[in-house]
Amino acid sequence: MSLRIVIDTNVYMSRVLRPGSVSGLAVDQAWLEATTLFSAATWAELQTVLKRPKFAPYIRLGILEPFLRQVQGFATFVMVSDSIRACRDPKDDKFLELAVAGNADLILTGDQDLLALHPFRGIGILSPAAYLAMK
Repeated sequence: MSLRIVIDTNVYMSRVLRPGSVSGLAVDQAWLEATTLFSAATWAELQTVLKRPKFAPYIRLGILEPFLRQVQGFATFVMVSDSIRACRDPKDDKFLELAVAGNADLILTGDQDLLALHPFRGIGILSPAAYLAMK
């Protein structure tokens, strides 16, 4: 059975901005070996963040839409029905909600507010470097 992984927006952002970075390599590895999960809330955040004007100078022309299609191609969408309030930053609770609803094995993040919760209800929360070190 394949791993089920939630990938935080900050990790996807690093993958877009620096494909060869540790985060980029972690996303590529997750795409090879796991099922990546999205909810309506996490998908909306990814699209919104990627399209922020402040990132436009750093994202090569013509990369954004193909990347979003690639992410969708690997993604399994999960309906989230239960609210969770556990993170120091309430904006990050959506990743915990998705992980629980999607029976995730792992959350991949660079966010210290989420990393501080490792493990959360039996779900590992790892940085991209820690994830790659497991290999």
